Amino acid sequence: MVGRDAERARLSAFVRAPDGQALVLRGEAGVGKSTLLDLAARLAAEDGQLVVRATGVEAESGLPHAGLHQLLYPLLPTSDDRPYDDRSCDDRSCDGRPSDDRPSDAPLPSAGARAAFDAAFGRSDGPPPPVMALGIAVLDLLSWTAAKGRPLLLVLDDGQWLDGASAEVCGFVGRRLAGRPGVKLLVAVRADTASRFDTAALPEAPVGALADADATRLLDLHHPQLGRQVRGLVLEQAGGNPLALLELPAHLTAGPGDRATQDLLGLHGVPLPRRIQEIYAARLARLGDTVRAELLRGALDGSAARPGDGPAPIARYRMREVDEAVACGLLVVEPVTGELAFRHPLVRSSVVQLATPDQRRSAHRVLAQLHREYPERRAIHLAAATVDPEEGVAADLEAAARSATRRGGARMAVSWLTRAAELSETRVDRSRRLGEAAYVAGQADHLGRARSLALAAAAPGADESPAAVLADSYLALYRDGEVRATHRRIVAAVERLRDSPDRRPGRSDRGPDSPFPDEVLDRLVSLLLAVSQYAGNRATWQRTHEVLATLGDLATERAWMYGSTWSDVVRHGAGWSRRVERASASLTDQDPWDVTRLAVSAYHLDVLSPLRPYLERVVDRELDTGAMSSGIVMLHLVLLDQLALGQWDAAERTGHRALALATERGHGLFAHQTRAYLAQLAAVRGRTAEARELQAAVDAWARPRGVGFLTQIADAVGATAALGDGDYETAFLHAIGITAPGAFRPYAYQASRTLLDLVEAALHTGRAEQARAHALAARDAGLPDLSPRLALVTHGALAMTAEDDTEAAAHYARAQSHPAAERFPFELARIRLAHGIGIRRLQGAAAARLPLTQAAKAFDRLGAPAWAARAHAELRAAGVAPHTPSPAPLPLTWQERRVAELAAGGLTNKEIGEQMRLSPRTVSAHLYRAFPKLGITTRAALRDALTRISQPTPAP
Repeated sequence: MVGRDAERARLSAFVRAPDGQALVLRGEAGVGKSTLLDLAARLAAEDGQLVVRATGVEAESGLPHAGLHQLLYPLLPTSDDRPYDDRSCDDRSCDGRPSDDRPSDAPLPSAGARAAFDAAFGRSDGPPPPVMALGIAVLDLLSWTAAKGRPLLLVLDDGQWLDGASAEVCGFVGRRLAGRPGVKLLVAVRADTASRFDTAALPEAPVGALADADATRLLDLHHPQLGRQVRGLVLEQAGGNPLALLELPAHLTAGPGDRATQDLLGLHGVPLPRRIQEIYAARLARLGDTVRAELLRGALDGSAARPGDGPAPIARYRMREVDEAVACGLLVVEPVTGELAFRHPLVRSSVVQLATPDQRRSAHRVLAQLHREYPERRAIHLAAATVDPEEGVAADLEAAARSATRRGGARMAVSWLTRAAELSETRVDRSRRLGEAAYVAGQADHLGRARSLALAAAAPGADESPAAVLADSYLALYRDGEVRATHRRIVAAVERLRDSPDRRPGRSDRGPDSPFPDEVLDRLVSLLLAVSQYAGNRATWQRTHEVLATLGDLATERAWMYGSTWSDVVRHGAGWSRRVERASASLTDQDPWDVTRLAVSAYHLDVLSPLRPYLERVVDRELDTGAMSSGIVMLHLVLLDQLALGQWDAAERTGHRALALATERGHGLFAHQTRAYLAQLAAVRGRTAEARELQAAVDAWARPRGVGFLTQIADAVGATAALGDGDYETAFLHAIGITAPGAFRPYAYQASRTLLDLVEAALHTGRAEQARAHALAARDAGLPDLSPRLALVTHGALAMTAEDDTEAAAHYARAQSHPAAERFPFELARIRLAHGIGIRRLQGAAAARLPLTQAAKAFDRLGAPAWAARAHAELRAAGVAPHTPSPAPLPLTWQERRVAELAAGGLTNKEIGEQMRLSPRTVSAHLYRAFPKLGITTRAALRDALTRISQPTPAP
């Protein structure tokens, strides 16, 4: 290896380092990356390490996890000898050997790891594991292998052609090898070809061109007899690229000197890899047709014998009678396996590009027959080999697409379904497959392509196809927030399907051969329910329920579950919690969009927490491998559960991630929905100005569009923010904008969720009767039986508004002893604060200290400073000295002082703004900055705080 001393030293240190690590070699084609990988592999083998090698294959770049399987196959235990820890082997290992045969520090891969591998590699029918789950399984397998006594080096060449799913897992694993001694990952990628390793955040080592002196030395070592003119031309054209230095002389000396030189000079300005390809093409042109056909089959199939998806390696195409190609330097013999392989990936590219379309189709037919046992590989070759419509081929492609979707390959599934539609023999099958492709494309966030596929699915002169309605409605809802027209359009499409003469009497009689299979109807109904949820008004939901009722047995139980829980849990939510929990027991068998819909029901019923671990496991997979819309909804659900559980820092990170994704993708609805959730988070954390800014943005976007789901959240944010500020009148006005006291407005999902806000605001503004009426309405509506959170806040509201001490004590006890009370720490702390205040006034300071202390600690832990300050103030009034001295008040600006004085005088923000010629929002911002300076959290404390400070009021 000439001129690579620095690279050799780094690789030697990398291979012999005791700690686990990863390294990416990056350089142009032909610069010597593969030779450096060979060096690292040899050094590792000499050091007693186990070396596993794999190579990215362009023909497999669309097969999910194909590259990962190639890399891991030599390490995967077989079905007959699998040392997995399935917790059922007592004192003997699962392969029948005594457990003490294993090193004590070699923990076995778990049964979960086995399930992850089986799902990813197509050995089971389960959905593909997410990147994190599969990455952890890979890490476990690598650690187990290394712990058996031999360090492990994974070597991956041509990483730019690794399929996306495999590259993501390799990146995940590479970033976590530092804490796993004995395991290293070495990857080589081309600098001029995009790949997932570009953003993998792994350490990199550039491999550049040779210096002039080294290039001259390398050329003289391999071609010492070159004439001066040819030697100078080679050095100039190669530009320090080792492969070019080795290949160009043979090209120039193989034919007439002037002709070869002119050919080479004619390529001046063409990228070097292309020039080398032309050299290989010239050699190929001199081969016989039979040899070139063999090379073409090997090039399209990868040629080298590599492991596959079953218990034994896939039978790859073995090139025969190709000595002529070996002699002219196009093929080499692998020293380890003895198999024929292309000398360089550029040779493979040249072989494919030189072939005619008929020759490529003929080669694909041979390969399709070779891979008849492997549906996805067979589908790739059948699709390329077939020209005229052929139903058998179309069906195979459709089956492969379904398999790819389950394994996280939504993008490849769209391509295969589109090709299957092109090869369909009937209009009905073509329309159905295009409709399926449109749906998968929509779920993969390719809404433009989904729209074009849906239009292609429509029959000329016929009514708008269901696929077109689905695609357009997704676009209108998620991009633009259009709920009114979208609802009408979906209702019309559902009714056309319901009344179609092709509709058969029962669901069991309908199948994929029907022009309107149940699956399409189910998808339209699910989207109709989603549109209704976002509309959030009574008329829309009543129309939706009417449509569901007319469908009869065509409406699934899931449809009724979503229609009941998403619309109005107060009136329709009874009895669904247990069914949601039962349906959640088998999430791995469900499509990602079905999981998200079920989780939305769980959120409305406040039983989301058990589903969250699964959502966190699969969300990265959905975002990385296709189902973008489902992925963003999953992030929303994770955020909401984090918010409910008081994990507010994590919720904020989740929210900003979802907002970045939604904004980048142009999802206006999801972006403003995320802002609404972040506004709720800011409101409970006391960041009032931020909460109101986000609230205003959400309200301004959602209200004109009639997106009631978001305008209700905006009103709830206003109520929570005002409560934190101690502005109870404003809080009450926001709360009654959602629902009137003493009732729960139909189909307003925030009506029950803001129960405690309305009651507290009413009590603090002297509206005790309205507060009591609202608490009784919650009891009479059966809210405690609907969800654990509603049980907590209903008993809290009844306790706060109780007419006698005995009733109050009973409800406070029921609220605080509820089995799920600790799952909602913010609401529980508010109830304990109210309990402590009530006890202190009626029973004295000593009795109040426990609930007040619990409330103060909870608010401190949550990071709710306004509520914490209120609780600590009550503790001081109960005779508990503060743990730290109160900070001295900070000086106010002139405007802050003036605004505070007017607020202390009883003026509202609007009245203050009119007097000082400021907007109400600016007034709120001044108060937001003044409160912490004064050491207070409520307007009621303003007068005393202003009296205490002795600073002079500066002139404006």
